[in-house]
Amino acid sequence: MLIPIPDLLSPAELARVRALVDAAEWVDGNVTSGPQAALAKRNEQLPETHPAAREAGAIILDALARSPLFIAAALPLKIFPPLFNRYAGGQNFGLHVDNAVRIQRGSEFRVRSDLSMTVFLEDPQAYAGGELLIEGLFGAQSVKLPAGHAILYPSSSLHRVTPVTSGARVASFFWLQSMVRDDGARRILFDLDRSIQGLVGEVGQGHAEVVALTGVYHNLLRRWADA
Repeated sequence: MLIPIPDLLSPAELARVRALVDAAEWVDGNVTSGPQAALAKRNEQLPETHPAAREAGAIILDALARSPLFIAAALPLKIFPPLFNRYAGGQNFGLHVDNAVRIQRGSEFRVRSDLSMTVFLEDPQAYAGGELLIEGLFGAQSVKLPAGHAILYPSSSLHRVTPVTSGARVASFFWLQSMVRDDGARRILFDLDRSIQGLVGEVGQGHAEVVALTGVYHNLLRRWADA
């Protein structure tokens, strides 16, 4: 499932992230590519150990921890430290699928990439092209969101970034391991959670049906979760 996360970053957080990454030195984006991705990838990236990348990444992680929508949709167990990329001058990333396991350089930290996330850091009017195209059961979906917004999608999806023909597309990207491996199970839990929250707004948290459905949610999570 594709889940947009609107306004993940506040204006102040977005400004701070951009100040950090814009002042840093960018390198060839293939520093984190696998062999297949390296054939298709043309962009720039901040080294994952760069102090600016770490500070900006911490801001994004703090924002994720505050987002009920992200928590409900992802049910995160482990999150790979956010990375940052930039596309300009016709750069693009051809059709590819993300590696199943991501390992942080110089450490034993690794995540199974159940979900991928892109946080857009540039206003869409400031660059041409640069759409994230994600292949799904009903064809490709094009994603180009306002700065500070994010998109969450299965890492198993074929996806690409179209050429940026003017301006520059700046974004953060990373992967996460969910407590619930199966995308279909996560979708059921997400839909149930949203329905419960809607019901809470109508009848209140203590209503018998809300309590019963909350129990169903947690029993399903207990059945499916690896935590």
